[in-house]
Amino acid sequence: MSTLTATRTATPPRVNLLPPEIEEERRFRRVQLGLGAAVAASVAVAAGVFFVANGQVAEAEDDLAVAQARTTQLEARAAEFSQVPVVYAKVEAARAQLELAMGKEIRWSFYLNDLSLKTPNRVWLTSMTVASNDTAVPTQAPTVAGTQPYLTPGLGSVNFEGVAMKHNDVAAWLDSLAKQKGYAQPYFTDSTKELIDTTEVVKFKSQVSITEDALSKRYVQKAGS
Repeated sequence: MSTLTATRTATPPRVNLLPPEIEEERRFRRVQLGLGAAVAASVAVAAGVFFVANGQVAEAEDDLAVAQARTTQLEARAAEFSQVPVVYAKVEAARAQLELAMGKEIRWSFYLNDLSLKTPNRVWLTSMTVASNDTAVPTQAPTVAGTQPYLTPGLGSVNFEGVAMKHNDVAAWLDSLAKQKGYAQPYFTDSTKELIDTTEVVKFKSQVSITEDALSKRYVQKAGS
């Protein structure tokens, strides 16, 4: 018994019975649809770019407005402080005048307080006279020809008169003057024994030079300040 096998060897040909005009119109429509989609996509992209750019412009305008407001505030503050340099100049001028007027200040209240504490017990002061270097005429110890006087000029001098019990007490008084800051070259100009009633005492006169260390310097501007 034989078997019959059928084998398909070829695809039947397609037959297009539509007129060419219809096929052409279909292709044209497909092209139109593609172009329309492309145009729509382009419009969407352009719209997106526009909105992004518009947002950036708005943000930039906001930043500009903030910066302008800040500038206005700073200009107002600058106007408030425009007189500061003038005030500083006046302060410096006043400070210079104060330094000129008070730069040579000596706080004598401190020296008087120290005298009350440091004067030896057997010494009593009867007078104290201060003279500046313009008017001071220092009393000098006797000098030999060709030698320098004992006292050298300072800012001025202080002359003391007082009473002591002994000459040694006068020496102790001069020693206390030598230890006082701002004083230099303590010297007695006169020391003689006298009677007060029935008591023998020593009346003396002494002098010291005033040095730069006596200045308070509280009105002098420090270097670098």
